[in-house]
Amino acid sequence: MKTTWKSLFSKSDFPCREDGSVPTPLQLGTLGELRRFLDVVHIRHCLVRPYFETEDYPLVEARELLPSFESDMWEYKQLPGFSLVALARPLSYFQEIFQFDILHPVLDSASVAEGASCPLESHVIARNVQTMQMRLPKAVQESFRQRFSRMDTSVPDYYGTLTPYLLAMDRGQVFAHDGFGHFHLAGVYASFPSDLDNEIKRFGLRIGKFAVGDDDMYERNRLFVYQYLMELYGFPIVSERRTSSALFARRLHKMGEKFLIRVLGQSDRTITTISNEGGTSHYPRLDKIALVRIDSDQEDALQAIDEMGAFLDRERRVVIMRVSYKQHRFNPDNVRQDRALSVDRQEIIHPLTGEPLPNMNIIKDTSNMFLRLNDIVRGEYTGRIVYKRTEIVENTDTDEKRLKFLFSWLSKHQRRMIGYSDEFFSNVSKVLDNYLLTPDNYESFGQLHDLYQEVWAKYSYIQQARKVRFLEDIQNRLYRGERIGYRRMLAEAVALLHGLKFEIVSYFDTLVASVIRIGEAILNDRYLLRTYIERRDEELTRGGQEIRKNYGRLVSLIDEFKAIRRSRHGKHSTMTTT
Repeated sequence: MKTTWKSLFSKSDFPCREDGSVPTPLQLGTLGELRRFLDVVHIRHCLVRPYFETEDYPLVEARELLPSFESDMWEYKQLPGFSLVALARPLSYFQEIFQFDILHPVLDSASVAEGASCPLESHVIARNVQTMQMRLPKAVQESFRQRFSRMDTSVPDYYGTLTPYLLAMDRGQVFAHDGFGHFHLAGVYASFPSDLDNEIKRFGLRIGKFAVGDDDMYERNRLFVYQYLMELYGFPIVSERRTSSALFARRLHKMGEKFLIRVLGQSDRTITTISNEGGTSHYPRLDKIALVRIDSDQEDALQAIDEMGAFLDRERRVVIMRVSYKQHRFNPDNVRQDRALSVDRQEIIHPLTGEPLPNMNIIKDTSNMFLRLNDIVRGEYTGRIVYKRTEIVENTDTDEKRLKFLFSWLSKHQRRMIGYSDEFFSNVSKVLDNYLLTPDNYESFGQLHDLYQEVWAKYSYIQQARKVRFLEDIQNRLYRGERIGYRRMLAEAVALLHGLKFEIVSYFDTLVASVIRIGEAILNDRYLLRTYIERRDEELTRGGQEIRKNYGRLVSLIDEFKAIRRSRHGKHSTMTTT
């Protein structure tokens, strides 16, 4: 059974009439209360209503909600888009750091006059309506004036009724506290400041990817820094609306504001919310809401959703899904240093009650990932991907398309493959090896040499990065989840690096640099030096002598990696000079 958009959330805390208004007056004092109300209105009008009223509505694929986020190649201009900021305080119009057209709460004006029916109330209502009307397209200005000329458009009670008109406006909406500590619609036509150049440069300098005056370093790392910074706030490098919203959220968070910023892009069809409701978290809270189709092979998830009655459209397996994320500080010492975000929680939102079905695993399901990979190499995948941000590739009916899909699949899941279990990676490797090394495909691959080498380079990077990740664990005296002592730490490090040096035919400077750094950290361990290396031979046990011997082997291996790196850098310098 389908849930119609008019019956959506009819059993929630904020049931709406057919025209979008609420049956009882609202008093929303906290950002949490405002957020729950906005969820009801925005999911109803901006996702579900377009789903039922738009032919071939472009549902979001579950993988699109996995970091890192892909750039959008299509803009669905018939779908709604908006941006919004809410500040948990009254506004000080001149002191605010962004521009907007202010709306005044009627109750604040009435409280300083002679009651709620004084002429001042009508004047404030008329001024608010006029302010909003002049920012609407001319075609709807008159109908807006006739409908709302006697309504207090600043109160949240009518926000659902206003929403179709607000979606026709450019720029952002503003919510803030009135004089009684309740949220009201405080402004429209807001422009969020975006100091993009300075933010990128400051962030790049702070994480060590830029150096003052070093143009070459800036050119090499600018895209990485830009992408990492945007991903921290939930976006790829995309439109001005989402870029300015992300950077404005960053600025508000640094200022210690309690705020909520919400954005819906016409290309991503996803409501992104960035908020800080108080506390000392290094980054604001981040989540996304979208309409997603559950894959037919995710049987456990389908059964749980069906039992809860949480399908928006059971026939098409469509659900309202919320994904919450956890941000990570940049860590140059981690082989997955490009990981700005990871998935923290996945929820299915019930279309009638608004209650979440928690503990779901829709988008990080490894079995689902593995099935998609099998479909790609067999030429049976019928979706589409964006190859290198510039080319849309539909289906996998040729080897060229399959290789492009593989490159995108490996890029998308690179961080997860580095961290997932040996069993999962072994299964992935079998599928990739069977396709990439099959003699029957050599002729086709020969005609696609550059593309084939791109896929191999990405695959080789992941293979080597997994070993560097194991080396990171070994440094912390962990090996495949097991605590180990110094004797085994050195033995495992020597064995791993001995095998890795033969794979450096596919050279990746960042991985070699990580190997050298981690190896030197192991060699400089103070306890190791004091207990085993700085002692005389006769003071050591047989185990201690083995530790010293492997210590010497590790020194030699690190020297070999340093020599490889110097050689590579020397070749690069020679080629650059030439």
